[in-house]
Amino acid sequence: MGARETGHEVLAAVLRISDGQPQVLAWQRAQEPDLGRWALPGGRLRDDEDVERSVLRQLAEKVDVREVAHVEQLGVFSDPCRVPGVRLIATAFLGLVPSDADPAIPDDTAWRPIAPGEGPAIAGAAFDHDTIVSAARDRLRAKLSYTNLGFALAPREFTISALRDLYVAALGHSVSATNLQRVLTRRALLEPTGSVAPPGPSGGRPAAVFRFTDRALRVTDAFAVLKPPGEHGRGAVT
Repeated sequence: MGARETGHEVLAAVLRISDGQPQVLAWQRAQEPDLGRWALPGGRLRDDEDVERSVLRQLAEKVDVREVAHVEQLGVFSDPCRVPGVRLIATAFLGLVPSDADPAIPDDTAWRPIAPGEGPAIAGAAFDHDTIVSAARDRLRAKLSYTNLGFALAPREFTISALRDLYVAALGHSVSATNLQRVLTRRALLEPTGSVAPPGPSGGRPAAVFRFTDRALRVTDAFAVLKPPGEHGRGAVT
């Protein structure tokens, strides 16, 4: 048996939080194989580009990359049978879009909900793209514990309760707003803007508005873990 031809593709799992739900950008395949199933943006790696340049080019074809706040390499997926036919190795990236961004996308593309627990992360995914989305979801959850990556999910200005809601949606478990503010302030990641948000429908005291001190990724506490309720308190950080 002769050697199989091998190709290399670049894929992007672009995530955001919208309406309290983590979502991933996907497009619906219009041809076989996996006709009608949901695939991650991406394509073949060109001879004249590296994977970083390739993913930005691929994203620009599906979404306004200026709306993507963070991009990082997620991993290499090289199962010989991950796609039918030619062997195709994939370098996958994680991208994050702030919750207040609404980039224009083509008609064949949509934001698909990501399941928070066990089982498929995205319904009706093509090839091994569900595995890649699961890896992206898990990477985001891990990095929210020990880095400042929340900046890539949040608007530039936000209340603590709104930020807490983003963390809850991304992590898949409850988080105490008070504890979250305490931890992020201790790490010097938040600063007050000096303004307050308008009162909600039920009135009450106006909430202070904050922003992240840095909108570039950095490790803040390499061993921190945002734990679910019941493990050392309500959404504790250890």
